Amino acid sequence: MERAEKREFVTELNEVFKASGSVVVAHYAGATVAQMNDFRSKMRAAGGTVKVAKNRLAKIALQGTDAEGISNLFTGQTLIAYSTDPITAPKVVVDFAKSNDKIVVLGGAMGTTTLNPEGVKSLATLPSLDELRAKLLGMIQTPATRIAGVVAAPASQLARVFSAYAKKDEAA
Repeated sequence: MERAEKREFVTELNEVFKASGSVVVAHYAGATVAQMNDFRSKMRAAGGTVKVAKNRLAKIALQGTDAEGISNLFTGQTLIAYSTDPITAPKVVVDFAKSNDKIVVLGGAMGTTTLNPEGVKSLATLPSLDELRAKLLGMIQTPATRIAGVVAAPASQLARVFSAYAKKDEAA
């Protein structure tokens, strides 16, 4: 990389660290190209991004951001996974690490909070923003359907009573 490319990369990575909801740092030593491509495609499908960056450049890019506390994680072959949704990146990384022992979660950051590997794993177990919206919508709709059922119940009971009397009269 030339000096201008490095400067541009650091600037771009700095913007990523500022805009991301969460950042996960992991080792990928020993992972094949096919595994990394699979990992990148899964992350892209979920709405996140995976980058492999030089540790020195990543540490420079972290300066002045909320995630500055994770600079000590950049040793060895590291990758950065990030997303605007704070749950997406940890969820995809942890799920992929379960099936692939070459990906080892080192830690991460969510805003100003520095996360250890257990913190990233616990963050991955939380429901995503879309799942929370669906649950909330379901909770809002449930009382409405119950109210409709209660309001409609007397009318249906009256119809059953009239039907029973009609059958009784027909039989007599």
